Formats: sequence, C-alpha cells, structure tokens
Amino acid sequence: MTDMLDETRLVGLAKTLVARPSQQTDRMEAEPEVQDFIRDCAAPLLRELGLTGGFDRMGNWIGRFGSGKGPSLLLVTYAMTHPAAAMSEAFVPRIVDDGGALALRGRGAAEQKGAMAAAFAAVAKAVAAGRMNGELTLAVSSAGETGRHDAIKVILAELDRRPDFAILALGTGSRVSLGNKGRIDFDVVVRGRSAHSSTPWLAVDAIAGARRVFDALDSLTLPDRNHPALGGATLTPTSIQSGPRATHTIQDLARVTFDRRLLPGESPDEALATVRAAIAGLAGPQTFALEQGPFMYPAEIAEDGPLVTLIRAAHERVGLVPPGTFYSHGALDAGYLIAQGIEATMWGPGAMELFHTEHERVSLAELTTVARGYQAVLTHAGRVSP
Repeated sequence: MTDMLDETRLVGLAKTLVARPSQQTDRMEAEPEVQDFIRDCAAPLLRELGLTGGFDRMGNWIGRFGSGKGPSLLLVTYAMTHPAAAMSEAFVPRIVDDGGALALRGRGAAEQKGAMAAAFAAVAKAVAAGRMNGELTLAVSSAGETGRHDAIKVILAELDRRPDFAILALGTGSRVSLGNKGRIDFDVVVRGRSAHSSTPWLAVDAIAGARRVFDALDSLTLPDRNHPALGGATLTPTSIQSGPRATHTIQDLARVTFDRRLLPGESPDEALATVRAAIAGLAGPQTFALEQGPFMYPAEIAEDGPLVTLIRAAHERVGLVPPGTFYSHGALDAGYLIAQGIEATMWGPGAMELFHTEHERVSLAELTTVARGYQAVLTHAGRVSP
C-alpha cells in the first residue's frame, strides 16, 4: 500500500481539494458551494482514506477516532476559501516553480486546502496504524473566511468530551502560533434628513455626521499597553456607505464599519463599551446608533506550555526538526477554544503572505513536512498529560 504521506499521494490529494471551489460569499457557512465541497468532495475523500464521520446542523463534518483513555485532540480543517478574484485558473491546480523548488498553485492552496490535505493524510495514517493512545476528533469546518466563531461553537457542542488540545490546520508557514489578536466589528449608523443639494439648509447631512464619528473615534483612548510581539490595539474604519443613492441629494443615512483589534487579555465587551460611550456623547442634529458585528477572541499560549511541548517532543521522537513559533495579527478560532479551556494553536503549510493573492501556492516540501509533523503529534499525544 502506498504511504499516505508520500509526496505524490499528498499532492494528488491537495490537487483534488483545490480543484473543487468553495468560495466565500455573503451566505457565509451556508453557501451551497462550501456545503457541496464538504459533502461531495471532502467527505468522499475521507471515506476513501478509511475515515468515517457525520455532519452537524451547520454542515461541518466530524469524525472521531482512537480511544478515550489518553488526552483528547481536536484537529480542525477549513473548507471556505477566498474568492478566485483576480487569480486566473484559480481552480486548475498545477505544479509551478517556486524559486528552484516545486509548489502547488491554486486558490486556498496556501491557506486552507494544503493544510487540509496534510491533516487528512496524517489522520488516515495514524488511524490505519492503530497506534493512537488518546482520542482524536477531525473536523472539516464550513468556516475559513467568515471572521466569526459560529462553526466551531457547533462543532464543540457535538462532542461528548471537551478536547484537551486543538490544532487549527491553516497555513502558517509551518510555524506554530503562540497567539493572535482578536477582532470585533461594529457599525455606526448615522441618520439625518434628505434634501436637494441646491437647498442644503433644509437637510441634516448624514455624511457630516459620519465625519463627527471619525473625529470622536480618532480621539478615543485605546489600551496603552503594548504586547511584546503584537504591539498595540488598533481601531480602523473599513467601509462607509451612504444613501439614498441619487444625484444631487443630501444623504440621510451613513453607515461606517470599524475593525477593533483586541490584544490577548482584552474583553470584547469592554472594548465595545468604550466605543459605545464615545458615540453616546455625540449630540444632534444627526442621530447615532452602534450595531455590533462578528467578533473573534484574542489568543495566547505559553511557549513552554503543554501543547507546544507536545508538538516539539513528537517531532524529536521521530527525528523531525520541531517547527518554529510566531504571533499573528489575524484572528481565527484559537481564541474561542482557549476561552473554553482548550489549549489551541494554528499550524500548517503555506505562507501567510500568499493568502488571497493571485500567486497563491504551497511548497510541496512544506506540505510533506507538516503532514509528517501532524502524524507524529497524533501518535505521540497519548503519551503526554494535558
């Protein structure tokens, strides 16, 4: 039987995953293309690899393996990718030259699909070998680009036992994440009164009100502490819309979207309360309302903590070089898992600077190395205590 971690087999698996589109749309996790990818592409591949599971109410695939005697590990892969956008032949995976080495090009190769292929192969090999002394849950999440924790909440609710550890299989340049900023989105909605632009004195200009919102939040005092790796908290406007969409019309509505990045230890509720107080201090003639959007918890684990120690020990045990570590300014599900008492990290093949670009690709050597690292962790996890 072919080694499941053989580069040729791994690349073939990754090509199949990349070739099936699963792009983000406004429907988020419910997007039919994402749901079809999980049901009609990922699940059949998993069955071919000898891995059986089922679907939860959000369409996430969940499989449970091993025994309940040792520590439990949750390995999460992500189905949803960034849209093809400007990337030509985004779903025609092909091998390309990458500075003298070989890489697999295609949408999601660096971010979700390369790590997914590595995870599928590693779990299949570990399960087939029957050497796990703990409990493993493999999940294919319908998220990946949504910026919220909805899918992971449903996955955790399906489990009879809270995992001791969690690995989020995403491209991190093969490094293990020690932490990341969180994020909370919110809109400030400004309402005024329309009039023809020839008689502006009859209007209450919502755009002028939006300018006041910018001024108020520009002067907002953010936490004055700096994280040694992540720096300071940030507050950034990311969108502004106004209406009605008509010529020569003073606008009666403006909606401004903001992105507030959270440092480890910051509470999303407290961060939003500070913004709410600043908006509440704005007097007429416009009216101002704050609407909370999605948020993601910040995350941080210790470099000498149990999960990083496990990953390093597993590599050393089989003669692999342990992965390096880093911090991320982006956010995913690690923060939510840590908030539930689960030691969690992001780790996978693929350079983060290639995410969402027209040159997205994953190194074949990196793909193989991380797959072997995953498999080492799966077979070693039962030998440690959480």
